[in-house]
Amino acid sequence: MSDLSGLGLLTWVYPPGLVDRVVAACGRAERRQRLLPARLVVYFVLVALALFSSAPYLEVMRHLVEGLRGSGLLGNWRVPAKSSLFRARQRLGSEPLRVLFATTAKPMATEATPGAFWRGLRLLAVDGTCWDVADSETNETAFGRPGSGRGSGRSAFPQVRMAALVEIGSHAVLDAELAGCRTGEVTLVGRLPRSTSPGQLVLADREFLGVPLWQAFTATGADLLWRVPANRVLPVTKQFRDGSWLSHIRASSGPARKEPVVIRVLAYRLKDRAGEGETDGYRLVTSLLDARRYPARQLAALYRERWEIESVFAEIKTHQRGARVVLSSKTPDGIHQQIWAHLLVHHALRELMLRTAATRGLDPDRVSFTETLRSARRSVTVTPGSFSP
Repeated sequence: MSDLSGLGLLTWVYPPGLVDRVVAACGRAERRQRLLPARLVVYFVLVALALFSSAPYLEVMRHLVEGLRGSGLLGNWRVPAKSSLFRARQRLGSEPLRVLFATTAKPMATEATPGAFWRGLRLLAVDGTCWDVADSETNETAFGRPGSGRGSGRSAFPQVRMAALVEIGSHAVLDAELAGCRTGEVTLVGRLPRSTSPGQLVLADREFLGVPLWQAFTATGADLLWRVPANRVLPVTKQFRDGSWLSHIRASSGPARKEPVVIRVLAYRLKDRAGEGETDGYRLVTSLLDARRYPARQLAALYRERWEIESVFAEIKTHQRGARVVLSSKTPDGIHQQIWAHLLVHHALRELMLRTAATRGLDPDRVSFTETLRSARRSVTVTPGSFSP
């Protein structure tokens, strides 16, 4: 891991030439020589807002250029004032970070990656989470403030809702959508089929089951394995020997109401942790209709992999950002910039972990995320010239 991170993790995953092209495509390239050119600001945002999110801005910038100063490569360049860093962030905006993520966030796992594929299908999961953001008037207007759960009270902070599509085997976030907390998870997840394709199996929890969303994903060629709400009626149209059965679902309104979608239903129970009884029953629905090729028992065992996406959210929001840390930007564009920076840094860390695991023949789950994070942080301060201004 130290050999790989020593290359300069962020410039390894996001080479300067790629960053320059993205900045230019977004119309953020500088027209005159600046103390903080756009390329340096991109790397600064990644490091200051995500890799060292709790450190002061100026301290982060000193870390980035200290290697250059010691090597005599800094010349007349000087560390700018804090206000200059704020203005540079505003000039850059969030769009280059979003485009850089969309350009580079691709599936990482191969068929040799443990836990990444099942019967030739790449395993993915979708779900949503929320970010607490700085309590400013503009953030509240843009994102909204959820209720506190205490009568008519409101949450202490505005919130951004995020839906994500994750590759289970690598924990890589492949796509994400951001909106205010007034926008539901189903709406945001409905924008993610753009990143799915044939040969993939998408796992999801019960709140996402609906004909429009189901059809949006299956239209891309992806297959689905989703949990069913307890009160959903799924009549039997054909029973299979493994206990699963064919059924159908209909849209509640619109033209699709007259066109039922054929699905396969699996019902099972789990033993409690003590092994002395069984928990309540679970039901799953899938687009994999061939009971011989895709046995119900194996699908039921496979569904637990959906919870890997919760681990991904914990990596980003608890370990990388910091537990219960509120995103600090006072403006909506600044908040978007921070979130995309976190997703970009997480993607880089996960690429490092996958490469490290592959070189040693390990399951990526055996590589510590927190140790990788610490290693990446160390590499920023000991690799001279990685972030040349």
